[in-house]
Amino acid sequence: METTRPVALVTGANSGLGKYAARGLVDAGFEVVGTSRNIGGLDHGRGITFLELDVTRDESVTAAVEAVIAQFGRIDVLVNNAGMGLAGASEENSIVQAQKLFDINVFGVMRMTNAVLPHMRRQGSGRIINVSSIFGLMPAPYMAAYSATKYAVEGYSESVDHEVREHNIRVLLVEPGGTRTGFDDNTAKPDNALAAYERQRERSNQAVADQVNNGDDPAVVAKAIVAAATDSAPKLRYPAGSARRLSAMRRFAPRGIFDKQLRKSLGVSG
Repeated sequence: METTRPVALVTGANSGLGKYAARGLVDAGFEVVGTSRNIGGLDHGRGITFLELDVTRDESVTAAVEAVIAQFGRIDVLVNNAGMGLAGASEENSIVQAQKLFDINVFGVMRMTNAVLPHMRRQGSGRIINVSSIFGLMPAPYMAAYSATKYAVEGYSESVDHEVREHNIRVLLVEPGGTRTGFDDNTAKPDNALAAYERQRERSNQAVADQVNNGDDPAVVAKAIVAAATDSAPKLRYPAGSARRLSAMRRFAPRGIFDKQLRKSLGVSG
């Protein structure tokens, strides 16, 4: 069943930002396919088709993309939203934890991008929208590995964007700040908690939780994702909500002032 409507594929669409993004894209006129590792019990209404997908498995990624092509004949927009967090001081996180984090947050993005690019090149257009984070632009003490994945996504996206523009394809970044999405529910705890970091870790974790719980409405980030998908002259980066202010501070504030404010806002002393 081919369609004349544009088709968007959204990973991690069962909850949080992905759910809001999928609904926003439906409202913008897209056929939307949402993915989750487990689609049992999900509401398949609101114009969203759900597919099972594990972004850490090559065969799962290939099968999902081929299923979308078989059903709709095209993929116009890929939103790489699936991801997880990891709390704790870097010394407290095992390499196994970090590898799992990178497999989802970074290599998952690469797997999905490589799977859709042949179809986008064949149709002569497409947009890949990678959901980054304000922590892809600034440090995240006690979430160092998570921040590293988002810095990686930033560099990867900007580089691939240059590679594919000649094919009328763009790779764009949406950068949320603190957003009310239950992020903490999908954040792993450190494998090797150490007393030396306990006080600072707990203060920092609480500061991040407060910023999430009192953060931007996820609809604000969904609006940025829809803009990235539909703007006639798309921008490389779409900081969303509170991230716009933080992004400007990162670029223009003196380093010492920014560093001091960062440590204060994240509950880090010393």
